[in-house]
Amino acid sequence: MMSFLPFFPSLLEELGLEGRAEVALWSGLIFGAAPLAATVASPLWGGLGDRYGRKLMVIRALLGIVVFVGAMAFATTPWQLFLLRLGQGTFSGFVAPSITLVSVQAPPGRQGRVAGTLQTALALGAVIGPLLGGLVGESVGHRAVFGWVAGCAGAAALLVLLLAREDTSTQRRRERGRHEGPLSLGRAILGGTLGDIRDAWANRSLRSGIILLFWIQFGLGATNPQLEFFVRDLRGAGATGADVSAHYTSLLFTALALANLIALPKWGKRADRRGHRPTLFLCASMTAACLWCHALAPVYAVVVLARLALGVSTAGAAPSAFGLAAAEISTDRRGGAFGIVFGARTLAVALAGPVGGALLPVLGVRGLFAASGALVVSCLLLLRPASR
Repeated sequence: MMSFLPFFPSLLEELGLEGRAEVALWSGLIFGAAPLAATVASPLWGGLGDRYGRKLMVIRALLGIVVFVGAMAFATTPWQLFLLRLGQGTFSGFVAPSITLVSVQAPPGRQGRVAGTLQTALALGAVIGPLLGGLVGESVGHRAVFGWVAGCAGAAALLVLLLAREDTSTQRRRERGRHEGPLSLGRAILGGTLGDIRDAWANRSLRSGIILLFWIQFGLGATNPQLEFFVRDLRGAGATGADVSAHYTSLLFTALALANLIALPKWGKRADRRGHRPTLFLCASMTAACLWCHALAPVYAVVVLARLALGVSTAGAAPSAFGLAAAEISTDRRGGAFGIVFGARTLAVALAGPVGGALLPVLGVRGLFAASGALVVSCLLLLRPASR
């Protein structure tokens, strides 16, 4: 997925959009379309996974990538890309069911490490993805990257089908009726999803973790789609070509992912030892500081260092939040709880992308980084007394 996400500005310019404001707005909308759909769909898919199996949900998600990302190679307008991203978000959320599939079979004291290990796999893909995406895009064009991603997802679905094992004893068998019709089944799934949301929000500890994770992700989501414009400003007028800016932007995405990859196992172990919620608060504090470092960076090299630090600071947020959900919610409802945590992340990205694109002409790229850091700090100040 990370092989094509950094290049939406260049791709939109290839489709005929002109002007930074227009490209920035559409980049934010398209970037956030998939997370917006996933916000609604993830808790529903999580409830279905609790009922019928998490392995089935992983395979469904990977096949969704095959269909919708593969179709992006043939998109000719920004609207087509936007609609395909909505479809991708609705059907291809693979993170939450993957973590749930492994989490329900792990000991309670290792939930942070389990989430951290799977997040490490995501980070490794994020390190390799932009580099390979840049190579493929420069050699045969950006559209070929979409086909390459679809092929990888298809291979992954086959691996899960053949090799993954699932403990079916953790499914919600007691809620499954023998003669459920479509209407009663739909009501049961919707009722179960709403019940999962109510339980998660009523849990004070989990609620504070979800809110904090939302704003950490919001800070990243508001700035990531506009990072290519920041690179163009820093590199100067002589290096504003699409190929040059895309190359240097991919390096920044890779730097963040590489730092994530290195730091994730450490964060997972720390969360298991010292608590998931304190670890989440520490990640948020470091994230705010790193966003402000971006805003103050005078040259591209400083942004690279700030990107590495941001990768370290944000690495522990997701494992801590998923570990907190595993500690607070029973095993048979864990898929729904993980879907809610994942939905909080995707909702942040969905809202942050358009907001960042709309505010870019007003605040500039540096102002956008500064405002994102201020939002995270404000959330920390509001939640800290309740945490104590």
